[in-house]
Amino acid sequence: MKVPAMIAAELRRLTATRMSVIALLALMLVPVLYGGVYLWANQDPYGRLSEVPVALVNQDTGADSDGSQVNYGDEVSTNLLADGSFDWHALDADAAEKALTQGSVDFIVTIPADFSTALVSISGTDPHQATLSLETNDANNYLASTIGDQAIERIRTSVAQLVGEEAASRLLTGISEIRANLVDAVTGATQLTDGTAQASDGSTRLADGAAQLSAGLTQLSDAAPRLADGAAQVASGTATLSGYADQASAASQQAVNEIPAVRQDIIDALTAQGLDPAEIDAILARLDPLAGAVRTANARVQSAVSSVDALAGGAAQVATGAQQLSAGLQDAAGGGAQLDAASHTLADGLTQLDQGAATLRDGLASGVAQIPDTDAALRDAQAQTIADPVAVETGKVAAAGDYGAGLAPFFAALAGWIGIYALFLIVKPISRRAVTALHSPVRVTLAGWLTPGLLGGLQMLALFGILAAALGFTFSHPLATLGVMVFASLTYAAIILALNVWLGSVGQFLGLVLMVLQLVTAGGTFPWQTLPEPLTWLHHILPMGYVVDGMRQLMYGGDLTRVGTDLGVLAVWLLGGLALAAIGVSRMTHGRTLRDLQPSLIG
Repeated sequence: MKVPAMIAAELRRLTATRMSVIALLALMLVPVLYGGVYLWANQDPYGRLSEVPVALVNQDTGADSDGSQVNYGDEVSTNLLADGSFDWHALDADAAEKALTQGSVDFIVTIPADFSTALVSISGTDPHQATLSLETNDANNYLASTIGDQAIERIRTSVAQLVGEEAASRLLTGISEIRANLVDAVTGATQLTDGTAQASDGSTRLADGAAQLSAGLTQLSDAAPRLADGAAQVASGTATLSGYADQASAASQQAVNEIPAVRQDIIDALTAQGLDPAEIDAILARLDPLAGAVRTANARVQSAVSSVDALAGGAAQVATGAQQLSAGLQDAAGGGAQLDAASHTLADGLTQLDQGAATLRDGLASGVAQIPDTDAALRDAQAQTIADPVAVETGKVAAAGDYGAGLAPFFAALAGWIGIYALFLIVKPISRRAVTALHSPVRVTLAGWLTPGLLGGLQMLALFGILAAALGFTFSHPLATLGVMVFASLTYAAIILALNVWLGSVGQFLGLVLMVLQLVTAGGTFPWQTLPEPLTWLHHILPMGYVVDGMRQLMYGGDLTRVGTDLGVLAVWLLGGLALAAIGVSRMTHGRTLRDLQPSLIG
């Protein structure tokens, strides 16, 4: 009997009755139902989050910000109710708690009363974070907690961006105003620099004049004592002259005063001599001009004495003044020296002031140059960038498309194992008649493997049709993907065949155990690197992980060289399983009797 004949005989047995046909069809549909229905149910759960009911409790009372009232809680609530990311329900706290307990909402997002107050606190003396409250109920759905965490993180990010943008806008506006003030300060500093330069030049000229004045005052101060001494000598001489003049004045006046008495004495003497009045008058007429001359001389003497007295008084005053002038010039010389020193100090100080003003002007000008000159539109763009400085630009070497497509390789690989495992519930691993009648373990093994293998291939073809047509998954390499699925089914058939040949029903049970182990180690959901260390080793050994990897590369357009490695490992398992099965069949040929040739009623 040849291999095709043995396969045909087994298929005839499987389809001998209506119930056997129904059983075969039911088992053939197991992978389709498992993989297709599961992937259909989970094709795009994140795209239907808008159907997830969520309670939104807004308790924000608002806050005062720069003289205006703001309420970020109302703004956040309005945005959330409008965006449709979830099925938001605006409730009060009691109603939300009741809804969460009853399961009518999956989680609660609460905006507390001090939400706005905390957000505006960044501009005050007590900055602190605002809080958002997330309350979940794992009794409703455990993953709702994970989804809630993601939702509240998105809310937190959007609020942080909103508040950050407003704060950055205020900051940039303040910087713009500072720049305008600095421009005015630069203008003032330039004017100050010009003024200090002029003042510095004037102070230099003042210092030169003060030096000359100090030198002149010093010379005058040196000459003033000599002048005072000369004036004192003149005053002394004029005082002596005034004394002599006073004596001459007294004598001259005395002579004038005695003229009447002398005239009378002459008259009396002439009368005594017996001269008549005519003769006396004639004599007096000759003497009276002399008296007049004496009086005239006396008047001149008195006038001269007055002038001498005045000269003596003036000389005394000049002497006194010369003394005062000498003392004053000495004081002036000292003051001139102080003025000279002070004017040089002033000149030095004004020079430093001029240099400092120039440094201030240059520093302010440099500061202005470093602060960008912005308009309102540019500041708004800058504020948006500061509030959200990083944009995530994603790129994929290979893209799955959606959540369901991401799980498809894993569940297709798992469905293939389940399908083969189910088929071995009705397919005879090895025909005892063939083992007894034939002495060819290889042909018996191939027949026992190809029968479930071909049926498994049909299962994978049907599953691939469901994935491509019904669920709309796309495949970068569709035929190659189908080839891997069929090859995986053939590999699974070889492994389970070997287990059944060697261990019988125990081997069938071990096939279930192997499925469970591969379910957790294939890396179909979380990365295999997250597995505990012992399970990591199993990932590198068991075949299902390589089926998942090969399908991912072919389905998403990944690295085709990895597919060769995956197929190589699967080939090792396939050949190893067939070799072990053939060895087991070979052992069976030594222990069979003619009774084994009788047809089996139940297989």
